[in-house]
Amino acid sequence: MGMHYIRKVMTPEEIKEQYPLPAMHANLKKERDEEVRKILTGESDRFLVIIGPCSADNEDSVCDYINRLAKVQEKISDKILLIPRIYTNKPRTTGEGYKGIVHQPDPEKAPDISEGIIAMRKMHLRAIHETHMFAADEMLYPENWPYISDILSYVAVGARSVEDQQHRIVISGFDIPCGMKNPTSGDFSVMLNSCKAGQSSHTFLYRSHEVKTDGNPLTHTILRGAVNKHGQSIPNYHYEDLRRLYKLYIDYNLKNPAVIIDTNHSNSNKEYKEQIRIASEVLHSKKIADDIGKLVKGLMIESYIVEGRQDIGQHIYGQSITDPCLGWEETERLLYDIADRL
Repeated sequence: MGMHYIRKVMTPEEIKEQYPLPAMHANLKKERDEEVRKILTGESDRFLVIIGPCSADNEDSVCDYINRLAKVQEKISDKILLIPRIYTNKPRTTGEGYKGIVHQPDPEKAPDISEGIIAMRKMHLRAIHETHMFAADEMLYPENWPYISDILSYVAVGARSVEDQQHRIVISGFDIPCGMKNPTSGDFSVMLNSCKAGQSSHTFLYRSHEVKTDGNPLTHTILRGAVNKHGQSIPNYHYEDLRRLYKLYIDYNLKNPAVIIDTNHSNSNKEYKEQIRIASEVLHSKKIADDIGKLVKGLMIESYIVEGRQDIGQHIYGQSITDPCLGWEETERLLYDIADRL
């Protein structure tokens, strides 16, 4: 019983020195971050699509996927800004199962967080080098942020973390956008209170320091559906849900009202092909109502090279080992369709 210390891991300063972001890429990131900021504040009418595998389990296939995205991005850049998902931490409802590359750089071997932190950073740096695209990740562990603070362009907080005080106040010190998902209960007030906390300044203990944050005005909402007391999925991407959220944004007097619609999870009941239909409905709602049009800034989509999912150990290149995803052919068609409809 008790907690057993295994080994010390590299500090964020050490890993950034050993695996640095080149100055040229740091300048590119500033440009990309400014593009994202303008979309969320309404200064740009481009549309965000945060897209990629449920979990980034394999460096080669993830970078292959992002290289494919980069080619599509060139063709739709006037209307859409793509942010690839490189999700290196995965929440587990029961605590069991694959927790992401940070825990297990090899999904078939025992956890090794020291090597996992290195694998996480190397994957991000390779994707940046090959594509000049800067990724999104989920902040499952607030203490991990300094390891990748210089290479991420977007962070999401999941449905099970959004009520946590540490997540809320750490985000207030970020200089990139952070999306707060609605909790599994579906309560919009929890999500909006999290945004209010993220947009405010706080003083707190973080990584052995007393810190003070400036507040993050780009903290916004993500609708991912909910689950009722019977365990049934309840979607919340419909027109009526978006109108209600818009009115609540006004009531809460938050900065930069914005929402990203997660087309999978409880919105699709994890029926991954439903993401295509859901994206279409959201675009329709955005088009027919001016307030919704201003509020909805993008979509979050789970896709990979091969559709569906596999169990660990099957070794199907480019197929998810966590939640099922759209395959590449459908993904490419969907992205072009979204661009055509904007």
